[in-house]
Amino acid sequence: MNHQKKNRSVFVNAFARLHLGFLDLNGTQGRRFGSLGLGLSAPDTLIEMAIGKHVFDDADALPYIAQSKNLLMQHARIQDEVSIKVHREIPRHFGLGSGTQMALAIGAGLNALFGTTLTATEMAFVTGRGLRSGIGIGTFVDGGLVLDGGRGEQTQVPPILVQQAFPEPWSILLIFDRGYCGIHGEEEVQAFARLSAADLLLTQQVNHRVLMQALPALKERDLPSFAEGVAALQAYTGDYFAPMQGGRYASKLVSQVLYDLMGQQVQCVGQSSWGPTGFAIFESRQMAEAHLDRLQGQFKQLDWLICQARNVGAVVR
Repeated sequence: MNHQKKNRSVFVNAFARLHLGFLDLNGTQGRRFGSLGLGLSAPDTLIEMAIGKHVFDDADALPYIAQSKNLLMQHARIQDEVSIKVHREIPRHFGLGSGTQMALAIGAGLNALFGTTLTATEMAFVTGRGLRSGIGIGTFVDGGLVLDGGRGEQTQVPPILVQQAFPEPWSILLIFDRGYCGIHGEEEVQAFARLSAADLLLTQQVNHRVLMQALPALKERDLPSFAEGVAALQAYTGDYFAPMQGGRYASKLVSQVLYDLMGQQVQCVGQSSWGPTGFAIFESRQMAEAHLDRLQGQFKQLDWLICQARNVGAVVR
């Protein structure tokens, strides 16, 4: 199939996301999973794509990047050679959605180079992303706080149910344990296979907290109430996975920070996906910086980043 080429090269900038927890780890009511997530302003992935072979000095892409590119090109029937240069990349296996953002960035780059019209949902399905969570797809397209509807029997990619702007003054402290790698790949598949279904009543209670507490509180810019809803979701998700990750939180160091923050009356804290990345949400950057100044002296082995939510999607230029 011939495509009209619009550009010889293109940059795509995609951004990390927090996975705040699963809504349904029971699955007996016809759907499973369902995720709440948040687009972040950092860290980010920046790739450059060009038509031609070995256009860049570092043209040999990592295997997982090459695999996504090849799958998308085959699907779109693109026969030209395409080179990819990675300028920045979201840390891999840190619970920040790096693989999904890279796959979607490549698909968006192909659209810009060749005039194809692959949708984000289509890109995700072709590359095997969005198997359990659709939040990374939602944040790639539009950013913000995203709630997806999980998987039913006929689901290809979880549908986006809610997408709303996150308060711009609220700041997010990310906590990185570089010495720990989160569960991923086949290990993640096996983890889901081994764990039994979560309690249905508890699942329903958590869904109520998200729907009738966290989401309305966000609309009303009420961080304490939003935090209570997120805390319930974090407890439900973290305790379910505790047998596989050694506790509610994967990293012992990050866990110490989160409990320290709770002791300081910081309510909106947790772990993103399988971790090890932790997060804390504050009403202002000044508050985030004040806590960071205190924590850096106590936990010298960890890395930190203060960022904001991102209420728009990826950038193609």
